[in-house]
Amino acid sequence: MLKDLIEQGFGNSEGYNCAEKILYGANEVYGLGLPHQVLKIASGFGGGMMTENACGAVTASVMVIGLKVTETVAHESEALKPVVQAFIAGYEKEMKSIICAPLKVNYRTEEEGCVHVIVKAAEVLDRTMQTYKLL
Repeated sequence: MLKDLIEQGFGNSEGYNCAEKILYGANEVYGLGLPHQVLKIASGFGGGMMTENACGAVTASVMVIGLKVTETVAHESEALKPVVQAFIAGYEKEMKSIICAPLKVNYRTEEEGCVHVIVKAAEVLDRTMQTYKLL
């Protein structure tokens, strides 16, 4: 699913950042039906909101979960919190952080960039989507 798409180099030729790869890729593999104008919302989340804060691959994954779970607004969506928490817990368990700066130190390379960080977000998102039957 999304992990496979990212591993195949999705978004590389387009120059997508980490958040864009997750949101644009999820749009494709999960059939979200988002138009390009909406997908552009992920642009400012790359590089930890361009400040090395919360990882863009993580924040975009939360965007996808919100889209799949929320019917009207967050506080009326009882399933939203446990699904987001499950995703975050799963990612943190495997990567030890959701913050861009330490993720870059531990996983980014000059040759591949943050591909490992993005692939792991896609893998945990795929698993979370399957576990909560959101596909």
